[in-house]
Amino acid sequence: MIANMAEKTGKPLEDWIKLAKASGHDKHGAVVKFLKSEHGMMHGFANLVAHKTLKSDAGSATDEGQDLVAIQYGGAKAALKPIYDKIISGINNFGDDVEQAPKKAYVSVRRKKQFAIIQPSTITRVDVGINLQDHSPTERLEKSGSFNSMVSHRVRLQNPEDVDAELLGRLKSAYDSAS
Repeated sequence: MIANMAEKTGKPLEDWIKLAKASGHDKHGAVVKFLKSEHGMMHGFANLVAHKTLKSDAGSATDEGQDLVAIQYGGAKAALKPIYDKIISGINNFGDDVEQAPKKAYVSVRRKKQFAIIQPSTITRVDVGINLQDHSPTERLEKSGSFNSMVSHRVRLQNPEDVDAELLGRLKSAYDSAS
């Protein structure tokens, strides 16, 4: 997206970052809204500019020497890391095109588009958000509600055994739909 930004939006990333900083907005959603409403930018590009402006993307954090996954699963949440590891191990078997993009609070899992997120939500629980637009909620697979608007459903996990064939099957369905 960065390579195509100047062609698609009329300005290179650096110019958009300067413009976003000059706007005075310091929240991701506010920067995205500003770029979309004031400059007609499409959501994907606005989201990218907001992350780069606020240094909330994986690349910016890595540039600053931060391992976002280690930070997410550090301290009181360290006991949740085996859950994350088991999910990632299962997802990595789906295909060579799986991409993990750590953010400050969660890891986005993408193919051509995001199909899941993995988030240590509390000190006792990891939430897996899954994009399954045509699936009805169940007792375990709940509508995402206010959890995260980037996914349609959520599954709450408290131990590695919760990462089972059912969950991996739902993640695989979302992966298949993200082609």
